[in-house]
Formats: sequence, C-alpha cells, structure tokens
Amino acid sequence: MTYQDIHAARFLARPNRFIAQVELEGRMETVHVKNTGRCKELLLPGCTVYLEGSSNPARKTKYDLVAVEKVRPGLPPLLINMDAQAPNKVFAEWMAAGLGSEQGLPRPTLLRPETAWGNSRFDFYWELPENGRSGFIEVKGCTLEENGLALFPDAPTERGVKHLRELIACRQAGYEAAVCVVVQMEGMTAFSPNDRTHPEFGAALREAAKAGVKLLAAECSVTPDSLTMTKTVPVRLGG
Repeated sequence: MTYQDIHAARFLARPNRFIAQVELEGRMETVHVKNTGRCKELLLPGCTVYLEGSSNPARKTKYDLVAVEKVRPGLPPLLINMDAQAPNKVFAEWMAAGLGSEQGLPRPTLLRPETAWGNSRFDFYWELPENGRSGFIEVKGCTLEENGLALFPDAPTERGVKHLRELIACRQAGYEAAVCVVVQMEGMTAFSPNDRTHPEFGAALREAAKAGVKLLAAECSVTPDSLTMTKTVPVRLGG
C-alpha cells in the first residue's frame, strides 16, 4: 500500500491518544495519530515522524501521522509504520497476490473483510467452495520491538484475548482459523507474545496454537510513503 503527500516533521507532544503536536516546516501543527495504542517508546520528543496530507478541507486536522523513526541508542533509527488501519490492507494485498499460500494459508475464491461469527467480528472470512474449505483470519498490527524481537501487544488487550477464544471456537465448529501478526517494520529475528505486558494474551495464543489455530507473523518493508508485507519471521511462543 502507498500513501500520498508525505511530509517529514519533528514530534513534540501527544496531548491525547488521538492527536499529536509536531513541528512542520517551522510551524507547530496538530495532527491526527492513526494509532490509539500507547506507542510511548516510539513517540519521543524530537524524533522524526511522517505525515500524510489530507485533501478533505472539512477535517479539523490537515495531516495523519503514519510512521516514525524509532530512536535506538547506538543504532540507526528504525522506521516503523504505526498506521493501525494499514495491517489489514497489506494483508489483503498479500493474500490477493497468492503469497499467503506459500505459508499454508489458502488462496481463496472469496476473501471477505469484517465478518461476524459468534460474539466476534473477525478481520477476514474466506472460502474455497470447490474444496469444501472455509475459515476466519484475525490480523494484528505490531509496532513494538525489543532488540530485534517483535512483540504484541504493547498494552493489555481483552479484545485480543476474546478474538483468540472465538477462533478456538471456530476450529471446534469445523472452520479453519488463523492469526497473522503484521510486523510494521523490518529486520526482526522473531515474533513473541508480550507476556510481560499481558500474560493472558500470551496464554490464549498458546492455547489457540494447541487447538489448531495457525499462527503466522510477517514483517514489512517500510518507507515513509509505503508499506509492503515481505517475509515471515519465526513465531516463538515460549511459556
């Protein structure tokens, strides 16, 4: 996926989870943050962020904050896409290109987003009617890394635990089920659940794997104006 009208800016502050204040071309600008997560390790005063300009004159903010250069002492900055809407888009592109089939996912006849089942609404439902196969896929965007290890979540997510429980129920009902973690950066050695932040999510992810839910993590090539899923990284469940 690509962005239009990208601008580099200097991050100043984040008054709340929806907006940030940046310095853009010598002036202070209030921008929309396309990620409601904490991102405290990313949005540090003085760091470089990337904004997408909006063509909608009715908007209160003229720009969306979509990427950040993570400051790493002793290492070059790591460019991370932090657009929370991007993972589903690049995953759909990846599946449409047939690349998911290389990792054990189907190349479905039907791939439908935002489909309800039970008490959850999953990111994707797919069908291969000629093979009698169908299933659900939940996509998680990952922006947290520590020493080259991608981690999710960066904050407790009861919704994420609920989705995993529902995917287990899908498997028990005869559907196929999968979780794909879209790592919104590159150069990672592996992905692991962030048990330190939310042990219940890690426990639910391991339970899902034992129940036959496929677990997949894939990193992305990131530029200020693009995001592309490139290759899978190992999933280390631990525990």
